[in-house]
Amino acid sequence: MKQRKSDILWKVILEEVFADLLRFIFPDADQVYDMERGFEYLDKELSEIHPQPDEEKETRFADKLVKVFHRDGEEEWVLVHIEIQGDTSKRLEFSQRMFEYFYRIRDGQRKPVSAVAIFTGQDGKNMPVRYTYEYRGTRLTYEYLTLSILDFSDEELDKSDNPFAQVVLAAKTSLLEGKIPEDDLLELKLLIANRLQKKGFGKVKTLAILNFLRNYVLFDNSEMNRKFDQRLKVNDKYTVMNTVEYIRMEAKEEAKEEFKEEFMAAKKELLAEGRKEGLTSAANNMITTTEFSDELIASLIGVSVDFVKDIRQGKNK
Repeated sequence: MKQRKSDILWKVILEEVFADLLRFIFPDADQVYDMERGFEYLDKELSEIHPQPDEEKETRFADKLVKVFHRDGEEEWVLVHIEIQGDTSKRLEFSQRMFEYFYRIRDGQRKPVSAVAIFTGQDGKNMPVRYTYEYRGTRLTYEYLTLSILDFSDEELDKSDNPFAQVVLAAKTSLLEGKIPEDDLLELKLLIANRLQKKGFGKVKTLAILNFLRNYVLFDNSEMNRKFDQRLKVNDKYTVMNTVEYIRMEAKEEAKEEFKEEFMAAKKELLAEGRKEGLTSAANNMITTTEFSDELIASLIGVSVDFVKDIRQGKNK
């Protein structure tokens, strides 16, 4: 039985290969962007700009808002929208949403904004590339960059030295689900995985793309998923995660950030007042409400590991 959370898979992989995505989209990326400075992922800002209602288990899209820096120090906000299902019946809704994101970022932040829409469905080439508004002589046209995974052949993606090309290849392969025998799909998926490991992208990036491939291209027969894992391990020096582990990892990372913000603020106040009991309470709260390790808790609230261990053992009164 297939179990895939495409929105989470895309959000995770984008953070791992974002520099490569920029290079894939913009030929002058290395001349314009300060890649060494890194990126800031503005998930909180994005949710405030365009709050989303409760989504279905399998959402139709994934969005990332990323702060990047030019070599001259200028700041730019890059909006990446992944249209997962490519529902052409909602063309106007899609293009309007792209425009709303743009004007809200410009209105609230006054930052240069570049936007790209990535279409992963069969109808990607038929999705809109602009939003147009016209009423009683008032006319507005907003255009944005678009990329359909079907714009690229398997051969050119396989030959590419850009890691994001391998992500696109995996996404294209998922479109074959149900259209070719699952034995053939298994062999194709293994071929992509084995070639990926020879690309020389480095362990972290290779593992991220392997995880994306493993969880994005699935079979109706769960036995085929097991066969893929078994045969991949023959040549694979890494450990891949299933979709459930992916979701748990994402949730845990989000929880870390929330706890970090909350307890760093509490720590500052408590230290100023010299109240050790406050830190004890904060640590105890994390022990009882999370599965975080003693080391992680100590790091988040700024105390020693022994301090946390004593609380866990009930020695610190």
